[in-house]
Amino acid sequence: MDHLPDENLRYKDVDYWDERYTTEQCYDWLGGFSKFQHLMGKHIKKEESILVLGCGNSSMSGDMYSAGYHSITNIDYSSVCISAMSARYRDSPGMTWQQMDVRQLSFPDASFDVVLEKATLDALMVEEKSPWTMSQQTATFIHQTLFQISRCLKPGGRFISITFANPFFRKRLYARTEYNWSIKDYTYGDGFEYYMYVLTKGEQLCAEDAALERKWMEDPPPNPPTSQKEMSEPEDDFLSAIGL
Repeated sequence: MDHLPDENLRYKDVDYWDERYTTEQCYDWLGGFSKFQHLMGKHIKKEESILVLGCGNSSMSGDMYSAGYHSITNIDYSSVCISAMSARYRDSPGMTWQQMDVRQLSFPDASFDVVLEKATLDALMVEEKSPWTMSQQTATFIHQTLFQISRCLKPGGRFISITFANPFFRKRLYARTEYNWSIKDYTYGDGFEYYMYVLTKGEQLCAEDAALERKWMEDPPPNPPTSQKEMSEPEDDFLSAIGL
């Protein structure tokens, strides 16, 4: 991959993305739309309003538009990206592009039927050396983002999160009563397995996820594994595994 940075922390640097988007035309983390279209069709109606977080230069929004989803708002914090993608899809009515921070969404409450992210939250956690532990700074960043997502969802709306992180690691972020959503998870991919989480606003956590929330609120996280064989995710440079 030509645009891999020298170190993972640069994934949080807007200058890195601005430079990358100046030359790179398109890249799809975790596979293209066709890989998970069968799952999307079960959870998103074509007439619904959709917000895509950290859209990047992915073809996903364009492919969704071609498939009949014609109310798509895309945000990214790179102005270079937004300018390029807005020009690329200028002839797609109903498709809009805005520069915005995912932690500070400027939309009113209950604005969207669906909020969708693909590898955006993964990119927010790039400074973490292991999925077993998380710094307070990153935890706060993720909480701010999830709170904004929940706020912007309509009752019955869905937050759809596509990631390489399995439920053991990702559910401990999502399973919080204050977000007011339920959680279901699905998988897709050939060889390397990816995950899709569907979180429905206004539904309660199931008993298992509610118990998971209590556990993580009351107990410290488990000690990380001590050998490579025990690892569920690679310890170093784990974001670089996306898409390989």
